[in-house]
Amino acid sequence: MSIEVGSKLQGKVTGITNFGAFVELPNGSTGLVHISEVADNYVKDINDHLSEGDQVEVKVINVENDGKIGLSIKKAQENYKSKPNNRGGGGGRKGGGGKGKNDRAQRPENFESKMNRFLKDSEDRLATLRKHTESKRGGRGAKRG
Repeated sequence: MSIEVGSKLQGKVTGITNFGAFVELPNGSTGLVHISEVADNYVKDINDHLSEGDQVEVKVINVENDGKIGLSIKKAQENYKSKPNNRGGGGGRKGGGGKGKNDRAQRPENFESKMNRFLKDSEDRLATLRKHTESKRGGRGAKRG
């Protein structure tokens, strides 16, 4: 029995880590359910949702060339619907035209670009914070009299 992306299988939880759970599949291979694929809501502690020995239904979401199998419990559920990326704060522009932050939701972002965007945003915030802090203290090297 070959493991194909998109197939739903029954498996047994064989191990739990802080980043996910290992599930043994019917053909004897083992896949990983990442903590983000356990439930629809935020999972702080995977032990609140799974225990070793649990029988779970999983959906195969990817199979790597080196044999690693990515699994999802939440996508295996009948009532699962793909949600749009609603991480914004709700204060977006009204009207059309132009490229905005919501354009990112249409194409998946790889880890490198997410990290680069995060670092740039971080640097911008730190520069603003430093500027405001220095103006309140009178700037660098100000003489105290």
